[in-house]
Amino acid sequence: MPKATKAIQQLPPATLGALQKLGADLAVARLRRKESLRTWAKRLGVTLSTLQRLEAGDPTVSIGIVASALWLINRDGELGNLAAPEQDQGALELNIREAVALGQARAQASAEARMRTDPPNNSKKD
Repeated sequence: MPKATKAIQQLPPATLGALQKLGADLAVARLRRKESLRTWAKRLGVTLSTLQRLEAGDPTVSIGIVASALWLINRDGELGNLAAPEQDQGALELNIREAVALGQARAQASAEARMRTDPPNNSKKD
């Protein structure tokens, strides 16, 4: 088994769970196609133990192998959308917060500029 890097050791539990679900789903896809582990491993170009690790959700299996498995079940098209900028909620929320802050700063600057240029209304009517 490959040595786990610090990044792998620090994966959040939810991410590990998602990998395990993906592996289990890939196993179901293989079984629904009535493919043996040995045949599927050969089609993927991996060893039997690598396929077993993939189906177990082992995070050390390379993304290329995951991509190949998704290709075998005709689901590789989704890979291009996984990190698409328009799907990046964290960045979108940051952009919104920055836009709101910029809008507030501009509104404040505009209000201050009006206060400096508008003459005070101190004249009294007789």
